Amino acid sequence: MTRLDPADYGRAPWKNGGGVTIDIAARYRDDAVAGSWNGLVWRLGRTAIVTPAPFSDLTGHDRQQVVVAGRGLVLDTPGGEIDLREPFRPIAYDGGLSIVSRLEDGPVEVVNLIADRSLARIGLAVLQEGSALFLQPGTHIIYAAAGPLAFEVEGSPTPLAHDQALRIDAARPLKLRGEAGRGLIASIYPTAEEAPSA
Repeated sequence: MTRLDPADYGRAPWKNGGGVTIDIAARYRDDAVAGSWNGLVWRLGRTAIVTPAPFSDLTGHDRQQVVVAGRGLVLDTPGGEIDLREPFRPIAYDGGLSIVSRLEDGPVEVVNLIADRSLARIGLAVLQEGSALFLQPGTHIIYAAAGPLAFEVEGSPTPLAHDQALRIDAARPLKLRGEAGRGLIASIYPTAEEAPSA
């Protein structure tokens, strides 16, 4: 297990140049430039959306997103809207969709989990008091997105301050139980073509 501190988080521009993402954790191919989109395997980041705007075209990537501050975010697509109005309700969608954001109640902050779908499968879940989850073998980032977070990993108490994260590279299933606060669990399952790095 590795603790991740906000002081060490990176900053990366959106693909369309419209904003900046705070990178909590990411994985790139060995020959890729960190922070670039070429060679990205997966990325977990937090960003503010302060004005309505088109989203970046992330064709070939799966995307999961959740509002962690504010409310009222709607994503307009040619096929209808994606409803992210309520916080802490993760939504999965195709990164290649043509999207324009709509803010019904002011600026929001969101957490994005993005992965090249040919290299990894992803999931984003909410961890809160009383919830019990089993983590399957893979990489998991537990993130204190909205204040302090307390939980147990296999019965061992683990606290996180606001905006801290914990990375777990699990070789076997692990039991996780929420004790206090509300946070997120980002799960990444590499395919056979992209094995985890040492």
